[in-house]
Amino acid sequence: MHTATATTPAQRRRAPYGNWRPPVVGVSLLVPVGADCITVVELGGMLMLPVGGVCDGQTPEQAGHRVLTDPSGRLRFQRRVAVDTAQTRRRKVITHILAAAPMTHNTATGLVYRDPRATVRVMPTLHLFDQWPTGRARLVVNLQALATGDTAGIEDGVVSTELRPTLDA
Repeated sequence: MHTATATTPAQRRRAPYGNWRPPVVGVSLLVPVGADCITVVELGGMLMLPVGGVCDGQTPEQAGHRVLTDPSGRLRFQRRVAVDTAQTRRRKVITHILAAAPMTHNTATGLVYRDPRATVRVMPTLHLFDQWPTGRARLVVNLQALATGDTAGIEDGVVSTELRPTLDA
């Protein structure tokens, strides 16, 4: 008589939490207007900083000019304020946060965002804090670094341990 032996199912191995896809590289822009305002984009009822992707072979500054175009050519990026990295489920997201030279209200109204459905707005920074419930700490730290020109405080801030400053001017 033939007896069957029961086999226990093999233990399922879990794959390591890894980056099996290339990272997503993006750019976020801080464009101050005057001494107390900032440029934001309104899209679908949401306010956000101007953001976009960095294509292969493109510098963050070139990507920034693709995200926000200025017909007068006055949009200049002074420095990279910080580089923010975040790990999603299977991909790393790297965001370069660029600070532009301060603009006047008239110049800022001529800016054009990459998405034609969006509206570029100039808002007082304090008013933006009231309407932007998430991301306040990140914005405050970046604006402080932009205003002082010192990015050393970002590393010690409460924003994220992943947010690290860059020292290129």
